[in-house]
Amino acid sequence: MMAVRRHAIVGLGSRAQLFARALAASPRAELAAFCDHNETRMRVHNDWLGTEIPGYRPADFAAMLAKERIDVVVVCTPDHTHADYVVAALEAGCDIVTEKPMTTDVDGARRILAARRETGRSVRVAFNYRYNPVHRKVRELLAAGAIGEIGSVEFSWLLDTAHGADYFRRWHRDKAGSGGLLVHKSGHHFDLVNWWLGSGPETVFALGRLFFYGDENGRRHRTAGDRFALDLEASPKLRALYRDAEREDGYVRNQDVFAPGVTIEDDLSVLVRHNGGAVLNYHLHAYSPREGYHVAFSGSEGRLELDVRENEYASGAEPVPKRGRARLTLQRLWAPPEVVLDQALGEGHGGGDERMLSELLGDAEPDPLGCAADHEAGLQALLTGLAANRSLETGRSVSVEELLAEIGEPA
Repeated sequence: MMAVRRHAIVGLGSRAQLFARALAASPRAELAAFCDHNETRMRVHNDWLGTEIPGYRPADFAAMLAKERIDVVVVCTPDHTHADYVVAALEAGCDIVTEKPMTTDVDGARRILAARRETGRSVRVAFNYRYNPVHRKVRELLAAGAIGEIGSVEFSWLLDTAHGADYFRRWHRDKAGSGGLLVHKSGHHFDLVNWWLGSGPETVFALGRLFFYGDENGRRHRTAGDRFALDLEASPKLRALYRDAEREDGYVRNQDVFAPGVTIEDDLSVLVRHNGGAVLNYHLHAYSPREGYHVAFSGSEGRLELDVRENEYASGAEPVPKRGRARLTLQRLWAPPEVVLDQALGEGHGGGDERMLSELLGDAEPDPLGCAADHEAGLQALLTGLAANRSLETGRSVSVEELLAEIGEPA
């Protein structure tokens, strides 16, 4: 019988709710402690769960790990703080589950990988999109050689003006805190491509700009009624977690997307040569009228295309009710197209959240497709984002070997 492992969650924002509920309901895990600099948020999570989980401030993180006999730390803090908590927990003998990205910079990657080597503990990265059944089908077909050797991948991701705008209201708007969308958001997508292809990035070139959001662009979008304003009072969850907690730490969840201080891009193109030879042509668009993505694989024996429409349009700060649908089409050379699947999307990242949580808590079925993402997967996704950011800064293509040398990892 598997021993019950004691978990602590550090960072009690909205994403932590997913892990807290799963841990509280699991017979294989115990939610033993919370850690956050905001007492209100810790109290709100206890209210939601009907529990009295002890809460600790960040200054008491090490003491919490010892006193509560923590086995696993779940890291849900702002991205730039991941490395500090991951390293401290590893050195205390804990295993790690961290939200993506694993970290946001070369220094954080170096520290995490060194601590993992020295302690022998595990680091798991919550790449939930791998667990989406549609994405699993793509992986299965490619691994089976359905279109032969992969020559190129075209990947376009659309964030609508509800979801996309939200990154410009929150702490993500500052690249120093999030690494920008190429690290925070595109890390999901770069990981999917790495996993689908079974390879990693080799050379990266990027172009991007802040085109739609930010104070320089606000003039063209201002109207009498601001469609981008987010009313925290209208959402009991957001009001409890953020509006009612503002007085403690001053964090404003619903900043003006056209206010000064935005240092991230909203329109990005990235070209990646993989070490297996395939080339990825990627685009992220954060101000689309609808949400969805399109991925096309061109191989020596045909083409595989995935088209996902998550909603038809966004209205103000909230999208219309989702009627998402995914369609996967396989077309071999000299043959008519075959619709492999055409189905409604599951809830929670296409059904990926629930499956990922089951796996992380030890309740999952066997994993023949390798959905579980470790520190190496976290590093490979991060390398693409970091190289792309460096390319934006320098205007040149960036070799991943350059970054690996700085991190202290072999190429």
